[in-house]
Parts: sequence; structure tokens; C-alpha cells
Amino acid sequence: MKKVGIAIHGGAGTILRSSLTPEKEKQYTSALREALTLGYDILARGGSALDAVETAIKSLEDCPLFNAGHGSVYNSVGKHEMDASIMWGKDISAGAVALIRNVKNPIELARAVMEKSEHVFLCADGAEEFARQLKLRFEPDAYFDSDMRFAQWQEAIKSSGTFLDHNIQSNGKAPEALGEKKFGTVGAVALDLNGNLAAGTSTGGMTNKKFGRVGDSPIIGAGTYANNNTCAISCTGHGELFIRSVVAHDISCLIEYKNLTLEQACNEVVMKKLVAINGEGGLIAIDKNGNIEMPFNSEGMYRGMKNRDSELIAIYK
Repeated sequence: MKKVGIAIHGGAGTILRSSLTPEKEKQYTSALREALTLGYDILARGGSALDAVETAIKSLEDCPLFNAGHGSVYNSVGKHEMDASIMWGKDISAGAVALIRNVKNPIELARAVMEKSEHVFLCADGAEEFARQLKLRFEPDAYFDSDMRFAQWQEAIKSSGTFLDHNIQSNGKAPEALGEKKFGTVGAVALDLNGNLAAGTSTGGMTNKKFGRVGDSPIIGAGTYANNNTCAISCTGHGELFIRSVVAHDISCLIEYKNLTLEQACNEVVMKKLVAINGEGGLIAIDKNGNIEMPFNSEGMYRGMKNRDSELIAIYK
């Protein structure tokens, strides 16, 4: 039997065991396991890596715990702007959207851009109009609202700050005020029985973000990349630095041009190149042989992987 596998993430950052109650930890673990199982079951039945990635990410988008879809944070004017991208390693086709509002599952729209348009990247009103033409599901603002996200936004306003994700403490203080960061992107990568790789990433961006800010998540080569000749990557971290480092594509290049293993390439980029420019975060990766890596240079990363030999759900180092 050929090797199949999937890995998912729900964000990286200052995630400490002392910061999560046992109940909250259980909720995160359960949500990760559900997404992982949904994705892997598709692969086990002979389905495509693309379907597995989209299905796993939709599960995470539908969960309010993660900063994507349903759980997206507030921007500076109290709205929810979301970004997503997906890539198919078979022919390196890709689709991405940014600054979209009210679309229930941004990853679904990103895939539609890839498969049903002649473009790669659509933004804002235009992307939403495309979604309406395809009759994708929209939700009212209230669907994306939550007391937790609202409190984080108010804290950000008070300090005139832009926070990288939601508060992981229970004391009402924003993570930056505590010297902490959490990058709440979600993503998935997969390898199917036909040897095809796929990757996808989705996010609600930064709390209190201004000026139409877009991070690495929807940018092909920065936050997402897949190529059947090398690997599939989905990133979570300080988007500006991941963009400047073209993280996802860099890992693929190190494998293709320097013959590094997936582990070596991930270590070079996450633990050396990013660290050198204070780029905090992590990523999930799977190569054409089914090897999986989930490196991060932060205190923790919500993550999971599954293949026919093993399964792992983890949060801390």
C-alpha cells in the first residue's frame, strides 16, 4: 500500500501548559482530532489530497476556537476580514483570496478561484462577488462575532495595538501586553494514494488590523506551497517575516536544488533563517515520500498528523 498522510495546524506562539485550563486543552485537542480524522478518512478511501486538505481546514474554520472562518478576529473597524489559499502539487495550480467578509468557508472560495477562474488571487469585494455567483454560503456578521474576540479587540484599541491573535490567558489582557504572541492561522497538508500533494491555509488575520493588511496565509510561496516533486507546506507565524522569507517555497527549493531532506530543509528555514530575523512561528510539511515535519520556534503550536503507522495530536513543545 502506498503511503498517505496528513498534517494540520491551528496556530503557533506562546502557548504554555499553564495558560490553558484542562477543559480548554481538551476542547482544542478534540477539534484538532476531528479535523485530522475527517481529512485522513478521505485519503484512506483513495480520495485526493486536495479534498482532504479542504475538508480538514473547513472543520477548523467552523470551530470558534481558531482564528479562521467562524472564529476570526476583529479588524480596526469591528469587522471580520479573512484570507485563505490552497495549492495542488500535481500541476502547481493555486487559488487564494484576501480581505473577504461573511464567506462561511474562505478555503472553499480559494479552491473555487483555482478551479473555476483563470486567476490565482482575488481580493475583497471582487472575491465576494465571485463567491455569490458560485452560490457559496455566506453568513451574517453575527455568525463571526464572539465575546472573547470582542474583548481582545477592545484591549487592542485601549493600547492602540495590533495583536497577532486572541488572548490565551483568562485575565482579560491581550497577549502582546503580556509579552506573548499567538498566531491563529489554520492549515493542512496531505499526500494521497496517487502521489499528489496539496496544501492550504486560512486565517482571520491580526486583531485590530488596519489599512487592509494581508499576511502570508493567502500568498502562494510564503504561507502555502505544494509541488509533487518536493513537498507541501502550510505556515503559521508573524506573516510579514514569513512573506519576506518566502518560507514555504524556500523549503521546496532547498529540497529540489540542494537535495536536503524535508527535516533538514524545515530546520534550516524555521530554526535558522527565521530565527535570525526574529521570525516567530512554525509550519507543517509533508514530502512526496510521506515524511511529515511540524517544526516551530515558538513555545507551542496546535498541531496533528496521521498516517497508516501513527497519529499525533500536540500543543506544547
